[in-house]
Amino acid sequence: MRISASSYANTAPLVWSFLYGRNHGRVELILDNAPARSAELLETKRVDAALVPVITYQTLDDILLVPDVCVGAREKVRSVCLVTNGVDLADVRSVALDVSSKTSVVLTKIIFREFFEREPEWRDAEPNVETMLTENDAALIIGDPALVLSEPGAVATGLPKRRFFDLAEIWNQHTGLGFVFAMWMTRHADLDIDFATARDEGLEHIDEIAANYAHQTGLDRDAMKDYLTKNISYTPDESMLAGLELYFELAGKHGLIENKKPISANS
Repeated sequence: MRISASSYANTAPLVWSFLYGRNHGRVELILDNAPARSAELLETKRVDAALVPVITYQTLDDILLVPDVCVGAREKVRSVCLVTNGVDLADVRSVALDVSSKTSVVLTKIIFREFFEREPEWRDAEPNVETMLTENDAALIIGDPALVLSEPGAVATGLPKRRFFDLAEIWNQHTGLGFVFAMWMTRHADLDIDFATARDEGLEHIDEIAANYAHQTGLDRDAMKDYLTKNISYTPDESMLAGLELYFELAGKHGLIENKKPISANS
């Protein structure tokens, strides 16, 4: 069996078991920086399951969600944010979009259209915040780069006028709901693998994971552990599932998906 996931820190507890734990050797795991790459592998049937941006569910045929496992946030995520050079989102005229995750791109457009009743100019861009903000009022940054940028120390040593807007926090403020960014998806009704048990094993090794990614990102271990345990939720609760339904509904309302399909899960 082949599976795929992004290599961001927030996916580490979900893939630890396949790299080092009880599921090591049971699957071939393909890792890539961009979540959109995993979606592409799933779309082209080059993997049996993939941890992908949730909007993928609405854009691919015959896809099933693996239940009870996700990368999400109840209130604040820290690693999906809009960065500006000091302006408020209500004054943003153009947004550079990191196309690494289509879920975050759609969420950004929903936030502006539904909550702020604005339609800035959208510009696809590579995830380099300096370049993105050279010609745009705001930049969408995701994953580890966003996590590092949103740390208070990063602002102090960089451009003091920058402002950071957490997308999950904005969503929660306007809806009262949590948000799901990514889930395992597959075309198989039955999978010979328990992703929930794999998640639980990864969470048992959260100290090791935090230390490893602290070294890679430059954050200290406690900050990384707080992020992985307090900001990221790996089991969707009722608020997050309701947020997922509303997200799909609003994506349809604003023409960001063709047709909203009901959620179906594999067994």
